[in-house]
Amino acid sequence: MHRTRGKVLGVAVAIAATGLLAACGGNDSTASSTPTLSHTTTATQAPAASSSANETGGQAPAPESTQQTSPEAEPERPQPVPTDAGPPADESNLTDKDKKFLDALKTQGISTSSPDIALSIGSYVCQGVAAGASEQDLTTFVNAMAGSDPSFDPAKMPVEKAGKIYLDTAKQTYCQ
Repeated sequence: MHRTRGKVLGVAVAIAATGLLAACGGNDSTASSTPTLSHTTTATQAPAASSSANETGGQAPAPESTQQTSPEAEPERPQPVPTDAGPPADESNLTDKDKKFLDALKTQGISTSSPDIALSIGSYVCQGVAAGASEQDLTTFVNAMAGSDPSFDPAKMPVEKAGKIYLDTAKQTYCQ
């Protein structure tokens, strides 16, 4: 009998505490109205410094910044960058090894928007091989890099095939 009475008393205390806590909050933490923005077209003038403030060594208040905005002014939006906006690749700086790697990629159907992309993928493969990275890790990252090339078209070739071509070609020509 004491156990049932204790359970009932516990439930009653919990319900009373919940009701008391719910009644205490006045929801004062939320805004009661939506503020409106108004545009001012008159400039606010700074108050003149009084001579008594200068005599006592006090500083005059700093003038308030004046900001005039036009209600018709739209926020400035940047223009999209054209896809050919990058600096042109200077192919005269390419080594014979770089040219051989790029030519091997082209013969297998890989064309990049910039030689730098293909060369960075080739460098990654060579560094990974030298560091002893697993084939699976290399494949995952090479697939991601190959798929992120702006000129890559998944309709022409799956990204896994492109990644395999990059991986194999880099091992055969670029990492030598």
